[in-house]
Amino acid sequence: MSKNGKLYVFTGPSGTGKGTILSQVLKQDKRLFLSVSATTRAPREGETHGKHYYFLDKQTFEDKINKGEFLEHAQYIGNYYGTLEQPVNEQLKSGNDVVLEIEVQGAMQIHEKRPDAVMIFVAPPSIEELERRLIGRGTENAEKIAARMKTAEEELKQSDKFDYIIVNDDLDCAIADLLAILRAERCRNSKL
Repeated sequence: MSKNGKLYVFTGPSGTGKGTILSQVLKQDKRLFLSVSATTRAPREGETHGKHYYFLDKQTFEDKINKGEFLEHAQYIGNYYGTLEQPVNEQLKSGNDVVLEIEVQGAMQIHEKRPDAVMIFVAPPSIEELERRLIGRGTENAEKIAARMKTAEEELKQSDKFDYIIVNDDLDCAIADLLAILRAERCRNSKL
């Protein structure tokens, strides 16, 4: 039996409900550790540095890129996002499963660097529903929503590169689907 934890990549277009699904799963699955990403975007109401994200200025983020401190990083809608490698590796070596809730661009970097990672894509039931959800958040203007929609259309084309696809048309079902994936992966017979 492997003593190291398993790495999960959880991604999908903005507005698909990734954070909502994952927050519920984390309450039910105490073996799963959420990696905290770094970003240059401003905090949203209620977000805390070190808990939701590490909020960094652009120069600090770029310095960390140049030092090779990120497992992955990407630019998305004018901001950097990334996963610091050291805390992830520490958790995995401790036997904890780690989930990265990251942008699709970063997920594809992980796919290249860590073929052992379990890749999970969250999709909306339709592009129209995705737009409705983004507007309903009330956190961005029409221009940013249009940019997110354009990006989402490109990201949806990447879904065939993932091990699992969860369509979030019913929150309870999406949560159950993610829990089922985690359970199945933990039962997988590793021949290594």
